[in-house]
Amino acid sequence: MRLRILHHGSCFDGASSAGVFARFFRACVAQEPVEVMFTPMDHKEAGPAIPPDLLDGEVNACVDFRYTSDPRLHWWFDHHVSTFQNAEDEAHFRADRSGKKFYDPTASSCTGFLARTVARKFGFDISPLQELLHWADIIDGALFESAAQAVELHEPALRLMTWVEANRDRALSERFIADVVSRPLDEIAASPYVAEPLVGLLERHEKNVESVRRLARFEEGVVFTDLSQEPISSVNKFIVYYLHPEARYAVTVLSPGKRVKVSVGSNPWPPVPRTHDIAQLCQRYGGGGHPAVGGISLAKGEVERARQIAAELVAILKS
Repeated sequence: MRLRILHHGSCFDGASSAGVFARFFRACVAQEPVEVMFTPMDHKEAGPAIPPDLLDGEVNACVDFRYTSDPRLHWWFDHHVSTFQNAEDEAHFRADRSGKKFYDPTASSCTGFLARTVARKFGFDISPLQELLHWADIIDGALFESAAQAVELHEPALRLMTWVEANRDRALSERFIADVVSRPLDEIAASPYVAEPLVGLLERHEKNVESVRRLARFEEGVVFTDLSQEPISSVNKFIVYYLHPEARYAVTVLSPGKRVKVSVGSNPWPPVPRTHDIAQLCQRYGGGGHPAVGGISLAKGEVERARQIAAELVAILKS
């Protein structure tokens, strides 16, 4: 059997959700050997949430990513409030009676939501996954003790988060997805395929802190950072709050690889409570996320468009 698992790419929660689903499917659903194919996904400004040609498995699953009404999507789990691109998709989900599609926008992580759902409904044993579920909730729910914990990266799980967000090697991504549901996190973090690149990644992280310190502009509760001209493919989103604890929101422009990204977030330790829904703001530009954090992906070369969107978002968040 060929199982295609679509998952949010370059994301600890997306990778962990994919691993948990694969383990669940093999343990509780499959009656024969399963060939699993993993496909990372990014939110885009235009086009279908899931291109139809990606739904090519005998069984297709999507985790930690948007919904599609395509009948070839058999399993789906998500927790993003922006998961439905239109009212028709939401109506299609609400009418679904397959018992294989699940949604909870209040869940801290898709990993935790997925695992606890299949444990309850299908008897999947999640006892070996408690460490992963604990950290997935902390990382994706931004439930860190402080900005210092999120930026100083002492815990193995946070180093793995850093590795996942920077990794662009599909083979290593798939290796990590298998490892994260079968090995302790400290053991994975010490593995050569993670530990060796982590040396450079952590050095780069320190340089990123200095780049944000140099380029961030704080005004009226919002930090705007244009990193599009910096050699930075990904950046820890909590650096801005580490450097500017007085900020309520952050808007960052990045130009990683084959895309340009506008990242939008709110301070988990705010001096004044959040009043804007970040996911709804990002949806205006084809992006998505959660009430507290979200993002928008544009095509490579659309830096000026990204800056325009960022400027509009900064103006909104100041109000």
